[in-house]
Amino acid sequence: MNSVFIFPGQGSQSVGMGFSFYKNSSKAKELLDHASEYCKVDFKQLLFNNNENLNKSEFTQMAIVLNSLMAYEALREQVNIEAKYSLGHSLGEFSALAIQGAFDFLDVITLVNKRGRFMQEDCSIIEAGMMVILGLDDEIVKELCQKAFANGKSVYVANYNCDGQIVVAGLKPDLIACENDFKNAGAKRTMLLNMSVASHCPLLKNASMKLSKELKKILKDNFKNVISNVNAKAYNDKNQALTLLSDQLTKPVLYKQSIKAIDNDVDFYIEFGASVLKGLNKKITQKETYALSKMEDIDEILKVIK
Repeated sequence: MNSVFIFPGQGSQSVGMGFSFYKNSSKAKELLDHASEYCKVDFKQLLFNNNENLNKSEFTQMAIVLNSLMAYEALREQVNIEAKYSLGHSLGEFSALAIQGAFDFLDVITLVNKRGRFMQEDCSIIEAGMMVILGLDDEIVKELCQKAFANGKSVYVANYNCDGQIVVAGLKPDLIACENDFKNAGAKRTMLLNMSVASHCPLLKNASMKLSKELKKILKDNFKNVISNVNAKAYNDKNQALTLLSDQLTKPVLYKQSIKAIDNDVDFYIEFGASVLKGLNKKITQKETYALSKMEDIDEILKVIK
């Protein structure tokens, strides 16, 4: 059976994530302990206890990727399963790349710390934000964003999550100013997200250039297939990755399109570290998605693959 490994992005963090893996999987524990030493970060404190850093982008991104990789290690400790494809939502693409051999695990955790810092630096000098829009067709949202841009506003499509759910990014005052336009076009709901960055839009151009320099240092020359957020196509070498991962910060996440592109070629999906994408997949595909967010979830997956 062909499986796809999927990895959540920023927003999936929660206090206590990864604790079950740390306590019950020697491989997961080893990874967290090594990451703490390598990155000079107390990851037990960051993941398991209430703290203000968990929602700071530079630390959030590290925590989410580490948690996903711990979940992966916990499963691999019990069964030797390979993915036909791997993909992630936004930040999750870096987890997907790591398990497909594009990065060493410890290097990718350090990399996303820098990625988060670069994003925050770009957005700290502006009033950035993101907004979810429910109940509108993709083309209508795209047209409204283009109209807003033509009128001098910074509003861009950022995430194509599933039919009827799109996230836009830009300057927060501009997003608020456009809210009635989305509602008048038929949106069932619009909601500003609790984020201080404007991901996947041109406002992150400087962060994209900084990230590209860091990618060159640690990307492996070749790796197994990963589906790109930028074009919903598979890639597997350093040259492609350098372009796609730099573009990923300034262009929309094609999550819905990515799942549809591979769905006929796979039997089921496994989400590592959360169940956010499982919820989206229910609206995109009829194939089953298994969410691995704690050790007990492994039992259900083993029934399917053994």
